[in-house]
Amino acid sequence: MKKKSGILSKIYIVLIMIFLYAPIAVLILFSFNNGKTTVWKGFTLKWYEELFKDDNIMNALGNTLIIAVLASIFATILGTAAAIGISNFKGKKRALIQNVSNIPIISPDIVMGVSLMLLFTALGIMFNFEMGFFTVLLSHICFCVPFVVLNVIPRIKRIDRSVYDAALDLGCNQWQAFCKVIIYELMPGIFSGLLMSFTYSLDDFIITYFTRGAKFQNLSIEIYSMTHRRLSPKINALSALLFLAVLIIMIIINLRDRHEEKARSQKI
Repeated sequence: MKKKSGILSKIYIVLIMIFLYAPIAVLILFSFNNGKTTVWKGFTLKWYEELFKDDNIMNALGNTLIIAVLASIFATILGTAAAIGISNFKGKKRALIQNVSNIPIISPDIVMGVSLMLLFTALGIMFNFEMGFFTVLLSHICFCVPFVVLNVIPRIKRIDRSVYDAALDLGCNQWQAFCKVIIYELMPGIFSGLLMSFTYSLDDFIITYFTRGAKFQNLSIEIYSMTHRRLSPKINALSALLFLAVLIIMIIINLRDRHEEKARSQKI
């Protein structure tokens, strides 16, 4: 019975993986198709060449990367500071503030998108500015901060307070002890929050759509506008590259987690 259940569980896992990744595999395969249809007409790299020659896509890609990098950096700084601040509260206050910080994670993107659009529209009328790069950046920082908090708070709970006190006793001032002890111990959580913020910012469409204004164009909006016309195989090439970028980020996170677990086991 155990052998049969083990075989069935393996078959089930394989089927689930096929169901999840078969569409992506087909997409990557047809990014090398010489034809414009779903009929295979030979191997080619021309769609990747045309992709990098498309000025609209390259400009949108540049905007997307700039927003993702800046949003992840600022969100990491604000989220780390917020997590440290939340950890200083005790009891019900701490639980309440932490639950409030998780609301942007569980709320629908369209709710955040519409609410931010209304806020920026009202501020634009008051201060005479239009939505664009700056409003998209603020929106991405807004929804990335909770993910950083979510990654940093568990690391704070593991910190031994006596190590910080020992650093003060050994001659460090409060800032040196904070950087060399607290930040050092929080670094794995900070790094995971940074990569998660970058990934979510890179992937976002709904919030960007509502807060971008009329002129700003990022990659997700550019792809959406391309779907109104006949789909070009360049989208397949672009999607394949995006999937590869996210895959590399996930591999980096997993390797870092394994290295951390190995270092912890060696200390024990």
